[in-house]
Amino acid sequence: MDFALFSHVPWPEGADPKQVYDDITEEFVLGEQLGFKSAWMAEHHFTRYGLGAAPNVLAGHIVANTSTLRIGSAIFVSPLHLPARLAEEIATLDILSGGRIEVGFGRGAASSEYNVAGVPVEESQQRFQESITMIEGLWTTKNYSFEGKHYKITDANLVPLPIQKPHPPIHIAATRTKATQDFVAASGHPLLVGVVLDTEDAMSLCHTMVNLAKEKGQNMNMGDIPFFRYFYVAETEEEARADSKPALDWNIDMIQWRRTFDTGSEVWDKMEDFRNTRTELPPSYDYLYENRAFIGTPDQMIAKIKALHDQGIELFGCNFSFGGMPQEKVLKSMRLFAKEVMPAF
Repeated sequence: MDFALFSHVPWPEGADPKQVYDDITEEFVLGEQLGFKSAWMAEHHFTRYGLGAAPNVLAGHIVANTSTLRIGSAIFVSPLHLPARLAEEIATLDILSGGRIEVGFGRGAASSEYNVAGVPVEESQQRFQESITMIEGLWTTKNYSFEGKHYKITDANLVPLPIQKPHPPIHIAATRTKATQDFVAASGHPLLVGVVLDTEDAMSLCHTMVNLAKEKGQNMNMGDIPFFRYFYVAETEEEARADSKPALDWNIDMIQWRRTFDTGSEVWDKMEDFRNTRTELPPSYDYLYENRAFIGTPDQMIAKIKALHDQGIELFGCNFSFGGMPQEKVLKSMRLFAKEVMPAF
């Protein structure tokens, strides 16, 4: 079984962006030393939820500070990009990294990101499908032409081409939207499972997508699906809960808060003001602890991961640095994971 790292690169109030980037770099460099296979970052715009606004710039920095770690996007919000430009940037990164790039595509979930970018949300599904088709075509086809509703290119030859052949591995995120599920199943690429679904629902989605891909003549291997969870391991369950609660509360509150914006964002407002005025609560810490996050002792984490492995998951991703978790706790948890959990697999 392989293990990965994942982060939204969160930016809580009072945190310095440079320090946030330094911390995620330190985390990923340590991850390489500890034996993690890959590290993945999310793309987000105009929000404290994550500082992944320039994902390929950040990925280039991580590439320059590592030598064996595979670097992934989880995910590129492809409808917000010019497909040809994104294809060029990823190909360049693949060359600079020596072929260490993993690609995750998705539609994203925030209408505020689409609105500020000037992309109509109602076009997201079609742009999502067209952009992925076009990027893959540019990576693999000489004199490539494509004409969709939103994107068009004629006799294009991408320079440079990626070093991995036929192209860097592609993973595509899906949740409950049938059109997205159908597209992913027919694409020939594996699903990517983020941290936002409950674990039971996420596993059900994996089985659904594997079966749907088979119906469409494709072979989606469960072992190729990156499966990410909020993650924190400590010597005792009490310590794990106490350390993780403030960060997980911040994370889930931020998800709820940013959904209240169709335009603009929460960047210049205070979370406490939102917490004091909201009229409904998000899922509680206890609910997330039981159903979504992997938080506890090494033995508890081994049991939870083994349950996934028994169903075919072979790439498990740990989101250690969620919600502004203090850096010393992130690194301590990573080291304990490598010492006590990894050897069990």
